[in-house]
Amino acid sequence: MSAESTPEPGTTGPPGTTGPRRAGGRRRGPRGARRTALLALAWTATGIVVLGGTGAGYLYLKLNGNIRSVDINQALGTDRPKRAGNGSENILVLGSDTRSGGNRRLGGGTDDGTARSDTAMIVHIYRGHRRADVVSIPRDTLVDRPECTDPRGEDHPAARNVMFNSAYSTGGAACAVKTVESLTGLRMDHYLEVDFAGFKELVDELGGVTVTTTQDIDDRESHLRLSAGTHRLDGTRALALVRTRHGVGDGSDLGRIQLQQSFVKALVDQVKHLGVLTDPKELYDLADTATKTVTTDSDLGSVNSLMSFAGGLKGISSSHLTMVTMPVQYDRADANRVVVDQAKARQVWDALRDDRPIPASATRGTATGEAKGVVGAAS
Repeated sequence: MSAESTPEPGTTGPPGTTGPRRAGGRRRGPRGARRTALLALAWTATGIVVLGGTGAGYLYLKLNGNIRSVDINQALGTDRPKRAGNGSENILVLGSDTRSGGNRRLGGGTDDGTARSDTAMIVHIYRGHRRADVVSIPRDTLVDRPECTDPRGEDHPAARNVMFNSAYSTGGAACAVKTVESLTGLRMDHYLEVDFAGFKELVDELGGVTVTTTQDIDDRESHLRLSAGTHRLDGTRALALVRTRHGVGDGSDLGRIQLQQSFVKALVDQVKHLGVLTDPKELYDLADTATKTVTTDSDLGSVNSLMSFAGGLKGISSSHLTMVTMPVQYDRADANRVVVDQAKARQVWDALRDDRPIPASATRGTATGEAKGVVGAAS
């Protein structure tokens, strides 16, 4: 984030203040924030593993060695929500904005090597694995973070009214999972994480993704300029699209989420066409990039486990993928923050717990960012 008056992650602004607004009174989020469309990358990565992970000799060992994993179960112990037990699954998909290596070249903020979860999505796979709901959690949501232990073993006391993405920067993947489970009351069965550099490389490996914009986009922050119409986006422009906030809607993170959700659907459809690929090298290169890109929970920390998991997703097309944003309202004290609409959010979590579709009433009348319909899959 920039060195303006915007509070650091994990803090709120001065009581009674309001955030900056665009001309006409539209809300604008803090400048310089970075994002990734993590679900798109994770979905692509797991799908490609199915195609490329043949299990043959050293190729299998190479792919297996690429995968990084975190033992979430050991870190969190048994004091967690119970598994659904109805055949459904919940996966927390995070985007980590690591401020080092390839990500620094792509515009990561500080140089201290720390990371932040700049995109978070709960993916609910329904019983039978024929359809899925995705709930985006805005990074700027003010939440109560539970007590967490970071990967170095240092304990961090619980904190009230802090930004959601501070959970990851405070205690890593396990703290992010614990915070989501505390927020929703739902067990996260799996965890997937991808970063900036992986996103860009994987989209390029796929040959780009085609989207259609219904209006011009010109965002000086993300350096994206697109005229209304159909475009084939390479990795660089795809990354710019999912980071765009100032060129669409009300300029908030909620508007960016709308773009990310549209891009996810386009990318899911793109992956569905990969089955026609037969070039062994092309398949291996895709699988190699995919397995280098993701960090998983330990239950998915092998090629065989990822293949089995991804196989369960292959039947879900974009037409069977419903995407919503966690019901929130703008914070009255700080226009750069949002707060959970508890009554409506409870409708979402109850539906997912019971493996039922999210009712339309759950998101009606909530803050949206005003960017819905700006980007869609090419027809």
